Amino acid sequence: MLITKIIQRLYKLFLSPTSYAKKMGVTVGENCKLGTKEFGSEPYLISIGDNFYSSSNIQFVTHDGSVHVLRNLYKEHEKSDYFGRIIIGNNVFIGYGCIILPGTCVGDNVIIGAGSIVKGSLKNDSVYAGVPARYICSIKEYENKVKPHLAPTKGLSFNEKKQYLKSFK
Repeated sequence: MLITKIIQRLYKLFLSPTSYAKKMGVTVGENCKLGTKEFGSEPYLISIGDNFYSSSNIQFVTHDGSVHVLRNLYKEHEKSDYFGRIIIGNNVFIGYGCIILPGTCVGDNVIIGAGSIVKGSLKNDSVYAGVPARYICSIKEYENKVKPHLAPTKGLSFNEKKQYLKSFK
């Protein structure tokens, strides 16, 4: 048991977040970039689709420790635990500092704003944000809103990007 914990800590320290997720049992699709290594105590209950991208400081929580109170109050629950799967669809972005709670299912083509706390079902082609996360707009509405601010900098070198952004209005 101690050796297993030491090995897991070494994995967490030296592996990329995506490699670490796979090693811990998270099902990870193709072309995914995770910015976190926080997958709770049951990472095997997490499934992430293709083309996923997340910022850092995301927490996936697959259990609810509040059942502790029920264990103390009701004899029939003294050995109970509460778990829930987390299912993330294809082409999803999760912003900085989000918490994804047990029993969450995120559809395809979804953006989740920074700092959101997510529980339940998030429908396809949508933007969500807040505490708790709520529907904000459709992906098409979001595209129209941000279009004036988009810059073709993906793939540019640091200096090319810097030069472009200095002249960007």
